[in-house]
Amino acid sequence: MMMQQRVSLITLGVKNMTQSAAFYEALGWARVDSSDGVIAFDLIGQTLGLYSLDALARDLGVPLETLGAGRMTLGYNVVEKAEVAAIITKAEASGGAVLKPAQDVFWGGHHGYIADPEGHIWEIAHNPFSSLGPNGEFQWNGAA
Repeated sequence: MMMQQRVSLITLGVKNMTQSAAFYEALGWARVDSSDGVIAFDLIGQTLGLYSLDALARDLGVPLETLGAGRMTLGYNVVEKAEVAAIITKAEASGGAVLKPAQDVFWGGHHGYIADPEGHIWEIAHNPFSSLGPNGEFQWNGAA
């Protein structure tokens, strides 16, 4: 069986569930009902889950200290260039940290980086070569 090219669920292991949920809610995201210890936010085609870092380590069967910090970024693309700075400002006001302010980038787009209160890194970007679809979906090079 082939694995389809998609991500269904992004789970972020967090130390402080309340603080992390408040950060995403302050950005305008709405929780969906969940009774399994996960705080979930439905996205376009996926779900973002916040899960206790201790519980994640138990589920994986590894010591907590082996989880460390993730070496990845989560990308959020916007329609208009000005939205990048607006979202970064909102994230900072909501308890996040600005890692790189909104600025033009060498490949012709505009982006910046933020970290949520637990250090998960988000790139907020406007890519003029990959317009978003009618439902906000991103496709590399704007391919349909």
